[in-house]
Amino acid sequence: MSLTSVIAVIISYLLGSVSFSVVLARTLKGIDIRQHGSGNAGATNTLRVLGKGPAILVLVLDVLKGIAAIWLGRWIGDDSDWVPAICGIAAIIGHNWPIYFRFRGGKGIATTIGVMASLAFLPSLIAGLIAIVSIVITRYVSLGSLLFVGLTPILLLIMGAHGPYFWTSLIICVFAFWRHRTNIVKIAQGKENKLGSKGGSRVV
Repeated sequence: MSLTSVIAVIISYLLGSVSFSVVLARTLKGIDIRQHGSGNAGATNTLRVLGKGPAILVLVLDVLKGIAAIWLGRWIGDDSDWVPAICGIAAIIGHNWPIYFRFRGGKGIATTIGVMASLAFLPSLIAGLIAIVSIVITRYVSLGSLLFVGLTPILLLIMGAHGPYFWTSLIICVFAFWRHRTNIVKIAQGKENKLGSKGGSRVV
């Protein structure tokens, strides 16, 4: 890997470390969102704590982080599919463990959407649609998130992808399941907060 590729990966991590939910909560309400609601620095908890508008903004910005990381890897990295893929992983790691916020971040799903949609649009689209249907039916955002990351590598295999993009999706899947391990237990116990429920106190 060349020096420019290493620089691209580092920049991707630093970009991913910009936790927009934390920044927005501090800007709008002067609070640390990680001390409210579920304690997660992501769009879903932003919805619970700050409302729809800020949540949509956080979602969009977090997705854009993933897209930007991939295109950064394609722009200044080597002529290899591995460089943008690693840049995408670095952005997700940054989101999950941000250097600017004491390594306490979110669960990386929105950034994962940006990464995987940029690397493999069709499998990501199919997995995303299934995830959305799941969320509409069950109102479990965490279940939809896990379906997205779990189905993407399977669909890539079905479509004949066995290279960097498949392995990237598999690594991301492992990350996501690890970050959602408490959610998985709560879903099994029927204790997981549903979308729109009062799982966290709204800051007014």
